[in-house]
Amino acid sequence: MVGKSDFNVYDVRITTKFIKGRFVKKAFSLMELMIVIIILGLLATLVMPNLIGKGEQAKRKIVCVQMKNIVESAKMFKVDLGHYPSTEEGINALIKNPDEERYLDYPKGGYIESKTTPKDPWNNPYIYIYEDGEVELISLGADQKEGGQDEDSDILFSKCQK
Repeated sequence: MVGKSDFNVYDVRITTKFIKGRFVKKAFSLMELMIVIIILGLLATLVMPNLIGKGEQAKRKIVCVQMKNIVESAKMFKVDLGHYPSTEEGINALIKNPDEERYLDYPKGGYIESKTTPKDPWNNPYIYIYEDGEVELISLGADQKEGGQDEDSDILFSKCQK
């Protein structure tokens, strides 16, 4: 038989006590658990409204960053070859030489590291327009349709810069 002198008052495990010659496990009471659940619920009600909708805002900011990178690549195209890619050549002209006879100084790796046409966060290709010496990029946004309002509105590179 195990005597009381063979054990410390507390066993090495935190959740177990030696009381009156036997081991007794401690646990949380129902009241303690309910208080913790209520506190977590209150925290969730305070934090969640601030997080909802941030995903779409983040995607719209990513679009602007990606558009800026594409336009910078188009500027490099212009520096090397004398003009921007035409609307018909589009963004693909930044990935692969569209006309090897016309663009003799086209770099071997292209102007965009990706070997595929860049896509917006909603997995749609960007619309490239070159008109009157200006490059415009358009993302159709979350609704993937032309037009729209609020989060569904189109994103234009010219508006991202403001």
